Amino acid sequence: MPIDFALPPDVEEVRQRVRKFMDEEVRPTEEKLRNNESARNDYISAIAGLRQRAKDLGLWNPHMPREWDGMGLGITAMAFVSAEAGRTSIGPYVLNAQAPDEGNMHTLLHHANEPQKEKYLRPLTEGRSRSCFAMTEPEVPGSDPTGIQTFAQKDGDDWVINGHKWFISGAKGARFAILIARTDPDADPPQARNSAFLVDLPAEGWEIVRDIDTMAGQGNHCEIRITNLRVPAENMLGQRGHGHLLGQARLGPARLAHCMRWIGNAEIALEMLVDRALKRELHGAPLADKQAIQWMMADSAMELYAAKLMVLHAAYKIENGMPFKQEVSFAKHHVANTLWKIVDRAIQVHGALGYSTDTPLERMMRNARSARLVDGADEVHQSQIAKNVIAAYQETGKTRSATGDLL
Repeated sequence: MPIDFALPPDVEEVRQRVRKFMDEEVRPTEEKLRNNESARNDYISAIAGLRQRAKDLGLWNPHMPREWDGMGLGITAMAFVSAEAGRTSIGPYVLNAQAPDEGNMHTLLHHANEPQKEKYLRPLTEGRSRSCFAMTEPEVPGSDPTGIQTFAQKDGDDWVINGHKWFISGAKGARFAILIARTDPDADPPQARNSAFLVDLPAEGWEIVRDIDTMAGQGNHCEIRITNLRVPAENMLGQRGHGHLLGQARLGPARLAHCMRWIGNAEIALEMLVDRALKRELHGAPLADKQAIQWMMADSAMELYAAKLMVLHAAYKIENGMPFKQEVSFAKHHVANTLWKIVDRAIQVHGALGYSTDTPLERMMRNARSARLVDGADEVHQSQIAKNVIAAYQETGKTRSATGDLL
């Protein structure tokens, strides 16, 4: 395929506008809020002001079509926008392109009927509501959704649902959930056993048991107990038995969206590493003169470069309707591990300061650890990558199609 690494002028213009907004308005506000330990009302007011500012600047909903109050950017352009927004912790939310709402918006856009779009998608795109995606369960491996135990049984014009979910991000405060439940336990193949439902919240039978404590503290990753939850039949999202397909269609681009934001995180960590190495002296010379520190910089730069290329190539394939699962797995595994390693090196170069809470690095490290688990653990992606490599070789005698199909 022809490769042109020059950004189209319109994409470069958007990237520069997002960069300027993040540098001049979002990051200073974020730092002020963090340093002043502002009251919750002050925090909410500041975020609301930034979200209105994003609308005023024409940077709202970059991932959505124009008819849905969006900028109409494709996924390749979004790679650049998300990386810029990911250089702050609140940037994606300010643009209304945060997880899990971003993925839910795409899901509704492509799978919801018109009444469902108006009821659920419209408020999301206007920033008037939030949502969650309820699939993961504590009793079964998250990497195998065919084993979901949450069960939906038809009762007249309703479905009655019982089950148990956890790590449901954004559940507190969500106005609705996209809930995956088993409707056809005997379906063959197993991928046809699940269906998706739109659940209005709060609802009788939907109990938030707790906000799960993690290494990064509480982050609105909730455990949910579902008991005789009644959902109208018209709230099925997509076709019956298509819950697995819907979930996989959502997770592919969503995994890449995470990677885009993590690249911005990793850039910040590398910049902090370099800045510290240039300013801190040891034995009469800057740390940057030490070969061991230079190796950290070099490894980080190479890994980040590869991460960017992987994300761009996967985004290109998605946008052009090409097979993309292998490339997304490459990116998900590599970018998550790159983020972890670069933040770790930055902490090492900062010494005791990096281990303290005086810089963002300790928070970045705690959040980075989850990157190797969410949307598929490292080992799940490695296993799938290996299977694709084997299949390519058995079919063609070469591995090229499973290694990017570029050279």
